[in-house]
Amino acid sequence: MQNISLLGQVAIITGAGGGLGRSYALALADAGAAVLINDTGGALDGKGEARNAAQAVADEIIARGGRATANTDSVATPAGGEAIVAQAISDFGRLDIVVNNAGILRDRSIGKIDWDDFQSVHDVHLRGSAHISQPAFRHMRENGYGRFVFIGSNAGTFGNFGQAAYGSAKGAIMSLSGIFAIEGERHGILSNVVCPVARTRMTDSMLDDALELDPDQVSPLVVYLASRESAVTHQVFSAGGGRFSRVFTGLTEGWFAGGRPTAVSAIADHIDDILDTEQYSIPGSAADEITELIARIEGSAPRANES
Repeated sequence: MQNISLLGQVAIITGAGGGLGRSYALALADAGAAVLINDTGGALDGKGEARNAAQAVADEIIARGGRATANTDSVATPAGGEAIVAQAISDFGRLDIVVNNAGILRDRSIGKIDWDDFQSVHDVHLRGSAHISQPAFRHMRENGYGRFVFIGSNAGTFGNFGQAAYGSAKGAIMSLSGIFAIEGERHGILSNVVCPVARTRMTDSMLDDALELDPDQVSPLVVYLASRESAVTHQVFSAGGGRFSRVFTGLTEGWFAGGRPTAVSAIADHIDDILDTEQYSIPGSAADEITELIARIEGSAPRANES
């Protein structure tokens, strides 16, 4: 069994004043990382603040023999993201790991969406992840090493009633992580997404009381993906209740019309072939899909000596 150690490494965990973020922070610290605990201390909807939330978790880590400092800047602005990264580097001398966990909830069904709420959710989940990850990426690129763990959700991968704002932000985070993975690969920077299934204040109302879905059951995957021992990048995982799974987006073999104009009736005739998942591929990027399509078109085209 491999010994996973984060000694000498520095991590930022956003939204780490409680719940899953606190669990990630404790686990990373227990593995040896120095951690910056970021949390504004706001309520579930992001309103209000309790400035001691981040400090309480930092104090907990220090009491366990770890290294930690607290930060209360908001990820919802570019200036906040820059300030969080700058503090981590100032406090600990470097930055190796970012866990983008901060989030809020303002759920409404599509017909009742409040656009200010929609924007606020995206400002924290999606833009917040970008605001902190861009300056972190620049620092990691200079050092030739880094690990990003973006926290997604099954509401983003599979959808969920009443969560248009939250689900669309989490879905976009998967794309954002993928682009960090593609652009970071040559610089030793890896990026992945973890979609947790756990009981926290954000999910408590959705889960059966009998289910024991401890946030600590998710943290081992986050620690592994944040480690030097991991070579995994550009992936999405589901983790909860002791199960760890890969989530992926693939292309079915589908039906090929031969590169010719296609009638609507032909689509109707072949819809089952298009939907059939028995054969599929998993492109590593948009360019991979285009390359695959070109190969299929060229493979079906008549050769010069064919009629």
